[in-house]
Amino acid sequence: MVDKIEGKYDPISFENKIYRFWQEKNYFHAEPDQSKTPFAMVIPPPNITGRLHVGHALNNTLQDVVIRYKRMKGFNTAWIPGTDHAGIATQNIVEKSLDGRGIDRHSLGREKFIEEVWKWKDKYGSRIISQLEFLGCSCDWDRQRFTFDDDYVNSVTTEFIDLYNEGLIYRGNYMTNWCPRCRTAISDIEVEHREKKADLWDIKYPIIDPATG
Repeated sequence: MVDKIEGKYDPISFENKIYRFWQEKNYFHAEPDQSKTPFAMVIPPPNITGRLHVGHALNNTLQDVVIRYKRMKGFNTAWIPGTDHAGIATQNIVEKSLDGRGIDRHSLGREKFIEEVWKWKDKYGSRIISQLEFLGCSCDWDRQRFTFDDDYVNSVTTEFIDLYNEGLIYRGNYMTNWCPRCRTAISDIEVEHREKKADLWDIKYPIIDPATG
């Protein structure tokens, strides 16, 4: 019999212990089982650009509700976790970190800069995984992935080639977003649009008749 009921619930005193118990019992891990209907989800991998925010908390809570429901219904469930390298976004944030230490990316050199990016990934990638665990996400942590894993990169490359061979990826003349600082093309989502009053010039070129030369 409980002698005293605490007036305020302290989740930390319970949640970590319960979560570790779940992990020790491998409740989140799945193996092929012909007797059960499979149900798998892949977590939209968070970028390694920093910490998780409230949007991640909402998104992953909804996924966790679904995977736990399916698990309780007897499905053979697998929720695959991972993190995303984020490309240019990570490059920019690592550059800012180096700038704060008085280090320029170009003077550092390509190889040393890549080493700094991997150090960033090790620090913030592990922090993100810890945050997902703190949320109580029932991911299969034995299947954790990173979007620069060799087999993952090989799969993406193979699929890209297959789509190209099927004519679904092709070259063409299009407007391209170009970053003069990064010296590379960037996606539409990475462009900040600003309205500006300026002159718009129309330039006319004379056309030479190809028949006369």
